[in-house]
Amino acid sequence: MYQRTKVRRCRPVVLLWTVSIVMMALSSAACGDDRNPLANDPKAAKAGEYEFRINCALCHGLGARGGGRGPDLTRAQKKHTHSDADMFQVISNGIPGTVMPANGTNGQGIGMTDEEIWQIIAYIRSQEVKAPAQSRGNVAHGKDLFYGDANCSLCHMVEGKGGRVGPDLSSVGGSRTREALIDSVRNPSRRLAWGLTESTKEFAQEYETITVVTADGKEIKGVALNEDNFSVQMIDSNEQIHLLDKDKLRSFSKSRDSLMPKYKTDVLSDKDLEDILAFLSSVGAK
Repeated sequence: MYQRTKVRRCRPVVLLWTVSIVMMALSSAACGDDRNPLANDPKAAKAGEYEFRINCALCHGLGARGGGRGPDLTRAQKKHTHSDADMFQVISNGIPGTVMPANGTNGQGIGMTDEEIWQIIAYIRSQEVKAPAQSRGNVAHGKDLFYGDANCSLCHMVEGKGGRVGPDLSSVGGSRTREALIDSVRNPSRRLAWGLTESTKEFAQEYETITVVTADGKEIKGVALNEDNFSVQMIDSNEQIHLLDKDKLRSFSKSRDSLMPKYKTDVLSDKDLEDILAFLSSVGAK
């Protein structure tokens, strides 16, 4: 009887001790260890690719090469993460003050398990380019062009300096590939950038050109800052902001022809464009 009672008393203790050890191990894997427990596992990386397409590719692009909102994750040096544990925390909790959402809150797919997050990290690591690409252009000359003869700063801002009509390009050098940036300059209407203040929404508005004619016959052309079914707040090419009631306008139209002109080689040479991209990359890598 005594022996039986002793066993009954010990079982909960053993069980609680076992659970505690397991929980400590999981907590260590998720929060403390620098290394992914699924590192260098091809099967985990393949599973992570599937999870990435569902949960991450909308912002970070297919192949993790960057998109309109998310940075290029194939680069070995990342702005917000240095270790696998850092990356786990970013994916789990998001980055406050940015459009990076916490796991399960972005409306794409469902919340991921710890294992699925580690699989995504294994996939990202498999895609990384370990040796940073050498810049093809002259950073100093590119900066002079951006704020000077190329007129980029008339519409675009970098680190708080420049225009407001076009997208802020402070981080674009770290989020878009070289090929995508060249295409955006040479063919700006092919893929419009995400909208100004809508980037935190699941499907952000884009830089569509808006043309309105007011009740007194004045035509205004620009891009939307905010828009709903009844009103539009827009900024024109002179950086004047207008808040307009749609039912009071003579006409209201949208176009996917970008306000940005096409910079063909006779306007901006390949060499000068490479210098501008080098400048943007140097800023985006900070």
